[in-house]
Amino acid sequence: MSKKTIVIGSGFSGLAAAACLAKHGHEVIILEKNSSPGGRARQFASDGFTFDMGPSWYWMPKVFEDYFARFGKKVSDFYELQRLSPSYRVFFDLINAVDIPSNENELFALFEKEEKGSSEKLKKFLKDAKYKYDVGMSEFVWKPSHSILEYMDPRIAMSGIRLNLFSSISSEIRKLFKSERLIKLLEFPVLFLGAKPQKTPALYSLMNYADLSLGTWYPKGGMYEIVKAMLAIAEEQGVQIKYNSPVHGVKTESNRVTGVYVDEEFFAADFVVSSADYAHTDRVILGEKYSNYSASYWDKRLMAPSSLLFYLGIEKKITGLKHHNLFFDESFDVHAQDIYDSPRYPDSPLFYACLPSKTDPSVAPEGNENMFLLLPLAAGLEDSSAKREQYFDYMINKLEIVSKEKIKNHILYKRSYAMSDFVSDYNAFKGNAYGLANTLMQTAFLKPKLKNKKLKNFFYTGQLTTPGPGVPPSIISGQVVAKEIIKLS
Repeated sequence: MSKKTIVIGSGFSGLAAAACLAKHGHEVIILEKNSSPGGRARQFASDGFTFDMGPSWYWMPKVFEDYFARFGKKVSDFYELQRLSPSYRVFFDLINAVDIPSNENELFALFEKEEKGSSEKLKKFLKDAKYKYDVGMSEFVWKPSHSILEYMDPRIAMSGIRLNLFSSISSEIRKLFKSERLIKLLEFPVLFLGAKPQKTPALYSLMNYADLSLGTWYPKGGMYEIVKAMLAIAEEQGVQIKYNSPVHGVKTESNRVTGVYVDEEFFAADFVVSSADYAHTDRVILGEKYSNYSASYWDKRLMAPSSLLFYLGIEKKITGLKHHNLFFDESFDVHAQDIYDSPRYPDSPLFYACLPSKTDPSVAPEGNENMFLLLPLAAGLEDSSAKREQYFDYMINKLEIVSKEKIKNHILYKRSYAMSDFVSDYNAFKGNAYGLANTLMQTAFLKPKLKNKKLKNFFYTGQLTTPGPGVPPSIISGQVVAKEIIKLS
């Protein structure tokens, strides 16, 4: 008889786990809290505009190709992928913008112009980053990380030395480059995705290789096209999905879970995988008796940022901005301190503006602009409409300066989203947007375990466990946990 598996949540990791298990013969049901799939990568439409709610950067394209290939499919079977050129625009001040080329030779020339001799140093940096990417993405991210023993074979141990696991990415970058502008450019992926550069292992320069060498891409129609593709694959494998079905408890016998509850309805299961927020699953759905970690454990975790988001429909085209725009005109270090060291609302934050309508006319009415704003904030701050509006004005004022035109009085549609929304929609611990910070003490086998310690058939997947935050790691996480369950079934 086929095994029955319940997957809680339909984010990238949940969809991946469900499809892989169904392909192996499991009878899989996804129970989704919200009314549509995708988790943080949901999409909504209003007034002719189509908005991706969360992820907007498409990096590491091979992860997607490899996932679809598991099911005999290609990315092109589902959506059209376009490499962005330039990859993105950076504002180091509000007067001059720097476009980051998709062509490596142009990138080397850009670095050399900024700092003499830096082009050769960048080549060395990216060569080392490629090694970390190749090893990290072929070895480390596929480990279930049950134990340090998984990393003890000599080949991986030797790789670990070259991966600079015990030095920071900030120190590695600053050994090579003196220009603060170049340093900011190379440090930005880790600030937005997980921790202070000074606390992030140099291993994560693999993100720079993903950024500068592999490129920034866009799926026509928006990032939700990935969700639609993964959902189609899952359903083709026989996965059922039930929406508006928040799981609130489990039934157990001895040291196994026998099923889950959605209101009064019971769903029997041989295995359960939660791709919902790990802390919520652990402390609320399972409760004290079966949780992996205590409340104090979670309180001591260093969280990646939450975010203040705005979805805007503009009744005109905006000049001076690209698809992706990074505002680094304020102190990188001070904003990082406000997120990680002394959590508080920042006085002069960095932020990000995405205008997908620059690439894809289908996401906005003709002659209009679709704009997504993101300002990283410390997880756990008190949310308020007054704070949201304060930072909205802050970002809009800067956008009006760089574009040299009025934006605020041309807004047709506006929706904000912040900590309290992450909590209500995703049960996100402290309203986090990205999961755990990528520090050395929260890497690999030091992350929350993907297997429950007290229930033999209960597993976790997603951004708070192995291998970590981001879209590609979440897709990998679902595949890793599926492989662990298949071993037992």
